[in-house]
Amino acid sequence: MQETPTAPRPTTLPPSNRPAADPHLPRLALIGNPNSGKTSLFNQLTGLNQKVGNFPGVTVDRKTGMAQLGGQRRAEIIDLPGTYSLYPKSLDEQVIADLLYNPDAADYPDFVVVTVDASNLRRSLLLFSQLADLGLPAILALNMTDLAAERGIQIDLPALERELGVPVVPMNARKGVGVAALRIVMAERLAAPPALRFWEPEGDLLPLVRQIRYYFNLHNDYLALHYAHQFRGLRFLSDDDRAYLLELTEKYKFDSTARQAEETIGRYARINELLLEVVTVTRTEQREPASNKIDKVLTHRVFGYLIFLGILFLLFQAIFAWAQYPMDLIDQGVANFNELLQNNFSGPLVRLLTEGVIAGLGGVLIFIPQIALLFAFLAVLEETGYMARVTFLMDKLMRPFGLSGKSVVPLISGLACAVPAIMGARTIESWKDRMLTIFVTPLMSCSARIPVYTVLVALVVPDESWLGIFNMRGLVLMGLYLLGLVSALVSAFALKKILKARERSYFIMEFPVYRWPRWKNVGLTIVEKVKAFIFQAGKVIVAISVLLWVLASYGPGNRQAQAEAQVQQQAAAQRWPAAETERQVASARLETSYAGTFGHVIEPVIRPLGFDWKVGIALLTSFAAREVFVGTMSTIYSVGQDADLGTVQQKLANEKDINGQPFFTPVRALSLLVFYVFAMQCMSTLAVTYRETKSWRWPLGQLVYMTGLAYAASLLVWQVWG
Repeated sequence: MQETPTAPRPTTLPPSNRPAADPHLPRLALIGNPNSGKTSLFNQLTGLNQKVGNFPGVTVDRKTGMAQLGGQRRAEIIDLPGTYSLYPKSLDEQVIADLLYNPDAADYPDFVVVTVDASNLRRSLLLFSQLADLGLPAILALNMTDLAAERGIQIDLPALERELGVPVVPMNARKGVGVAALRIVMAERLAAPPALRFWEPEGDLLPLVRQIRYYFNLHNDYLALHYAHQFRGLRFLSDDDRAYLLELTEKYKFDSTARQAEETIGRYARINELLLEVVTVTRTEQREPASNKIDKVLTHRVFGYLIFLGILFLLFQAIFAWAQYPMDLIDQGVANFNELLQNNFSGPLVRLLTEGVIAGLGGVLIFIPQIALLFAFLAVLEETGYMARVTFLMDKLMRPFGLSGKSVVPLISGLACAVPAIMGARTIESWKDRMLTIFVTPLMSCSARIPVYTVLVALVVPDESWLGIFNMRGLVLMGLYLLGLVSALVSAFALKKILKARERSYFIMEFPVYRWPRWKNVGLTIVEKVKAFIFQAGKVIVAISVLLWVLASYGPGNRQAQAEAQVQQQAAAQRWPAAETERQVASARLETSYAGTFGHVIEPVIRPLGFDWKVGIALLTSFAAREVFVGTMSTIYSVGQDADLGTVQQKLANEKDINGQPFFTPVRALSLLVFYVFAMQCMSTLAVTYRETKSWRWPLGQLVYMTGLAYAASLLVWQVWG
């Protein structure tokens, strides 16, 4: 005899009864498989009216936007993470369950737009079939119809629409074809609960399902079944709810894995029946697709790695060769502007502007060409579909070190910025793989290190070619990036031994089709990343540069005045030239300033690395952000040297040691470069590591380990070759 709880727990209402916050502003969710064109459609619908936040209570990105539907009608669009199924395997996919299984959620959509790949309808309809059985009002966005036509696949759209009972809109989201028709369908709110049911719980599942449905006051058997499958991960359930569901599933001996397999088989059987009615293949491809032939080369166990290294080599050569001319223009322009101001104006405010603000700003603007080139290359690799092949290729390389192929995406993203790269690790199902990836990702040389690398490499490495074609500076820069990759892999291997986790992870991915990059998207990516660099990193750099100028221009008590008087006496006694006297006075004032005093305090710690107190100041300030190093050095040497020296590189090249020799020798520069390859000098990275791991143990571990590694490596370089 079936038992039921004495009273239901009224927590949810059917969508039709849910009060809308704004009945005139529909809220819709975009959902679809990875590589189904969902992101392209979101960009087409929202344009620049986008914002990125977090889903409530989690750190998963939440992209929302406003879409103009026609006339004055608009809609709020939520871009959900890509998924193949409603059974989540990662943190990204879990937010879909939290949203769609809880009609009381603040962001619960009025209807969903499901993007499907018309050229692979069988696979795409699995997700749609689950959404249909939840009873969600839906619109089917049939994307990539051009690719389906090329493959001889013909879809009877009226028949498909009739069978499913929902609007079907054919489109090519990349080119914007069909988007206008979708806007009309959304504006008229033509979305409807699908008429077709693909699979329903029955037999011995019904007693369990009906009790859950009664207790939670649910409107749908299939939704109740998902509560049984996923109650441990649904954040909106209380502890009492989970305890009730645990007791119920144990009572009925509910085997979630076996039931999921049974359901998937049933769904594909129903999908196959549907496709026989609506899909016709008019041409069978006799020859092997060109993409398969290309993949055999790009993912080859030998040539694949060589091609990838060649692409990286091209990138680093370009960063120096192609970016050098615009960088020189920017650097010289900043220097000329500074000189113009100093020749026509005087006073403390002018010195603050030229030696603090403009010097710090110059340390930001000069690297725009290199940042733009880096993100242009990464965007093209992503747009063409090659980045997915790299992920697959690197899986075999990562396995022995305790990482999986999915770790490659965060690691490669780390070449741009460690913050989103670490957040990208949430797609890794295995806890061990995810923690290892988060821990070692900051060892990948990000774009913030480019300013440090390029200034020091250009300072000590001659601008010459090896074998007539390979730029020496590009080779050194590539070596620094490879050193970061090797250190990340070795660190992951060591940490794997410490964690001793026995989880087994699997790497399955779908290759997107090869396509020519959309240059508009590449251009938008470059603009967005450069703007982020200027306005986010730039604000920090300029603020610290101004603060440093104040600390470097003033000192405690009358120490600066005494130091200046002492230099003037020495200059008079030894009859120094006026220029040398002025340089020595500026250097003495800097050394006795607040910044100089603090630098001397930490100098004993860093002297074994070959660094002096000026470099020490830059090391400390760059803990806010690595790229602050260059702005700090520019400000320090603007105060301590003749302001007419010009560019940042010229200022560093003119710096002398106590023996009057160039301070930045090749060995000292290499020691500093190695330090920055390994050092954790980014507060944002530590903050995001804490957010993702929910523990201070991991970010503090990163800080201690990477700082210790940087110190030991730099010490080895200086003590052996210095």
